[in-house]
Amino acid sequence: MHFLYLAAAALAAQALAAPPRPVSPTLQHWLYSSEVDDQSLDLLDRPDIVGIQALYSWKSLEPDESQYDFSNIRDDYQKVLAKGKKFWIQLQDRTFSPSNDPVPKYMHTPYYNNGSAPSCDGDSCDADFEVTGWVAQQWNPRVRQRYQALLTALAEQFDGKITGLNLAETSIAVDENANNYSNESYFLGELENAGYAAKVFKKSYAVQYVNFWPDGWNNTNNRFKDSFNYYAKHGVGVGGPDLIPNKPGQEANSYAYIPTFHCKVPIAVVAVQENDLKEINQQTGKPFTKEEFVDFAVNELHVEIIFWAVATPWLHSS
Repeated sequence: MHFLYLAAAALAAQALAAPPRPVSPTLQHWLYSSEVDDQSLDLLDRPDIVGIQALYSWKSLEPDESQYDFSNIRDDYQKVLAKGKKFWIQLQDRTFSPSNDPVPKYMHTPYYNNGSAPSCDGDSCDADFEVTGWVAQQWNPRVRQRYQALLTALAEQFDGKITGLNLAETSIAVDENANNYSNESYFLGELENAGYAAKVFKKSYAVQYVNFWPDGWNNTNNRFKDSFNYYAKHGVGVGGPDLIPNKPGQEANSYAYIPTFHCKVPIAVVAVQENDLKEINQQTGKPFTKEEFVDFAVNELHVEIIFWAVATPWLHSS
């Protein structure tokens, strides 16, 4: 018994002293930014940064119906290309500000039922629905038709030039008794948009950011299995808007499926956004380090790209 105790203790000590798990040599580090500004362009000079993921709202790209203005994307793309780096588009059809509606103005008519719906962000939306932003009514076929027209126009201009395009996160909280909303119609609408993006972007990756479904916690209603099977069947990459190692909520939802499907979809990616940098590692009592983020992203989620917010501390070190 004494020998077994010593052996177990030795194994435990060895485990504690074990070196970090190896990082995949194929992992790519990218920037994430709401705009391609001087700071992000300067950071692109880092040899360890492959490219930048920049965010564009729907209304900024379609000022009038079927009249598209991609000049900002083209200008940003040329600046990034001049640095010898790659470019990725995040297409945003939702916001986290009550004063910022993401859909074009022409949609604020009865024909589109205003085009958008007020949304709530937080853990208490069921009991206290406070408007914190807006989401496009992707459950509305008329809205979805216009969104897919935008995807077509973007693909005509940028397919094969950009590395990828991702659609915004799946998580929303809206008034379920307004705007003809239903969880089923939202779910099916989001799948349709993702499949359509992969259909028109034949050379660049089309990725869906998946974190939560409104009625799909822990795969309730089979939301996660059905959605990830759909992505695998239709060539849609998967990803997440927030890299937070060992976060229980994420572990019960998207984190259970991204690693399972990473070999069945074209690509898997994840972002470290500004709020993620504030998350505390419960084992150390400190914010997560670059090494801890990377270890989890590679060895637990099996992603190929991490998009780092430009505020990430290690990006500003020599």
